[in-house]
Amino acid sequence: MALSTGFWAFKALAAAHELDLFSRLAGGPGTTAGELAQALGLHPRPAEMLLTGCAALGLLEKADGRYRNTPLSEAYLVRGKPYYFGGFVQMADKRLYAGWGKLTEALRTNRPTTWDTTVQSSAFDGEDPTMLATFWEAMHSLSTMTASMLGEAVDLSRFRRLLDIGGGSGAYDIELCKQYGALRATVFDLPHVAAIAAGKIAEAGLTDRIETIGGSFFEQLPGDHDVHLLSMILHDWDEAKDRALLRRSFEALPSGGAVIISELLVNDEKTGPTPAALMSLNMLIETEGRNYTPAEYSAWLEEVGFRQIETVWFDAPAANGAVIGRKP
Repeated sequence: MALSTGFWAFKALAAAHELDLFSRLAGGPGTTAGELAQALGLHPRPAEMLLTGCAALGLLEKADGRYRNTPLSEAYLVRGKPYYFGGFVQMADKRLYAGWGKLTEALRTNRPTTWDTTVQSSAFDGEDPTMLATFWEAMHSLSTMTASMLGEAVDLSRFRRLLDIGGGSGAYDIELCKQYGALRATVFDLPHVAAIAAGKIAEAGLTDRIETIGGSFFEQLPGDHDVHLLSMILHDWDEAKDRALLRRSFEALPSGGAVIISELLVNDEKTGPTPAALMSLNMLIETEGRNYTPAEYSAWLEEVGFRQIETVWFDAPAANGAVIGRKP
């Protein structure tokens, strides 16, 4: 029953977020069902049901007849907060939910369902600008929390310059540079994405330590970096492209350099864990890739010349581990 009705909880969260419930309640005295109905133009019946549902999910708490945000929703679902997660909620609701509704089609065709491969060159080609903005906000929120935990699990103190390959909005670089005061970083992504990262970096006040470079990692990688980060990148692509990218990384790194692959890793037995296995199915509806195992990554790293390969496990929203290889 829990598996069958899992989407009920998600849609309750998504609807509450779309109605801006948690931002409305942030730091305030809370609300009653009647007050919420009046504020949002709802009938009292659904207003009460939504508040009850959110309280049952741990998103609201009730005291003295009034519903207030819990610490969870106050931290992650209020717009403007440092770890605001609403971008991902919105992307899951507006993009992924419909794509997962066609999962059987994806299984039968081995093609994405969130975009049309016959007329679009990529998932972003011709996409609605509003949806793209939502996507990047979602990735930033996911990456910010994950980067903090990666920085605690993997010691980067011996490195001086990090190249974030496909670095998106720069969330990893911002968080890792905050943790490691001597680290400098470069976000390398497509030019229009690098521009988004530049804005985020400026907001964080780190333009003196983090630069952006526009380009394609399928063509070349910038030099003069002693550690490469591939976070939530390799799961987008098939094995041949991943191996080619790792070879390009090996060639660009100096002796003693390292590459860090941060992902939701499927276990070597391919029986789980659940977040990685389901993210892999998400890659089916979104990309040509899948979520790979530590053994697969280790074999590819070994093949291109990396040594001292190890897997470090941690617990974060967008990754459960990192596979690290060092260049002799």
